[in-house]
Amino acid sequence: MITSKIISNGILRALATILIVGVILYFLYEIQTVIVYLCISLLLCLIANPLIQFLKTRLKFGNGLAAATTLIVFILMLVGFIFLFVPLIISQANNLSLLDTHSLQLQFLEAERNVEAYFNVQHLDLSKVLKDSKVTSIIDFSYFTVFLNSILGFLANIGMGLVSVFFITFFFLKDQDSFKLSARKILPDNNEDKILNSITKINHFLTRYFIGLLLQLTVVFILYLIVLMIFGNKNAFVIAFLCAILNVIPYIGPIIGTVLAGILTMISMIGSDFQTEILPRTIYVIIGFLVVQAIDNNISQPIISSKSVNSHPLEIFLVTLISGITFGIVGMIIAIPVFTMLKVILKEFFPENKIVSVLTERI
Repeated sequence: MITSKIISNGILRALATILIVGVILYFLYEIQTVIVYLCISLLLCLIANPLIQFLKTRLKFGNGLAAATTLIVFILMLVGFIFLFVPLIISQANNLSLLDTHSLQLQFLEAERNVEAYFNVQHLDLSKVLKDSKVTSIIDFSYFTVFLNSILGFLANIGMGLVSVFFITFFFLKDQDSFKLSARKILPDNNEDKILNSITKINHFLTRYFIGLLLQLTVVFILYLIVLMIFGNKNAFVIAFLCAILNVIPYIGPIIGTVLAGILTMISMIGSDFQTEILPRTIYVIIGFLVVQAIDNNISQPIISSKSVNSHPLEIFLVTLISGITFGIVGMIIAIPVFTMLKVILKEFFPENKIVSVLTERI
């Protein structure tokens, strides 16, 4: 018989559960930065796993030495990545310094007069409008100080984040065997084998996925580099590398890379005639990039991605599209790894389910 005491106890237990869940969610929200560091470190461990295995098996490195060597490789790659863009920034700044602002102003005024004549609009003196509106008296120049402080704070956070990620990654790589033994002691006995098998398979598939992604980016980088070198683009190596990195973002990244390549091509040719030199070469570069994207989207990307995670190309496309609509760019980037993890877990725990068996028949 249900009594008022039982009902009140049930309500209290429900409220306590809600309170505990709320506290946990709030705690996770407060430490979200640490969670991001952990996720990035785990990602680096997956990427570094083939190198770690090579150092241990072939070169007979110990855990600490293999982890330190791998971490040094990551740091050198990061430093090289940063210094790779220094020549590009300097050259583009020099090109902008050569810009004939007086000629550009005359062209702008001429275009403005043509638009006014076409639409029969009375001339609008922008300088007079700004003066009458007293915009300069409204502007709070303290925002410049705030902006500078925000930049310095951002750089400090980036530095702290890099140090934290590398520190965590080192111990993940060094003590991964110990972590596995500790996890085995904590896991429930009835599901221990299933959980460990899931972790092993996830590690295997994600390692293959990231290696396949690096292979795909390498192919795109080489094709971009060929296009830029054919048309004599300055800093072709750096531009091709940057645009290839943007291909990490499915579908949107290549578009951003194409626009960026067009802009950098135009800036690199400042001082040349616009109609006979700048515009034609920019169009040729954009067409070349579109051809590369067509090759990547229809040949290299479906083959490499589907083979690395054992999924159908249409399945990958739909999952990426749905994740992009739901979670934006971040969702598109993490769609395939998360989907692969879910497939492995579902197959390990629910192998008899018909829907699961259909979705995971390739695994």
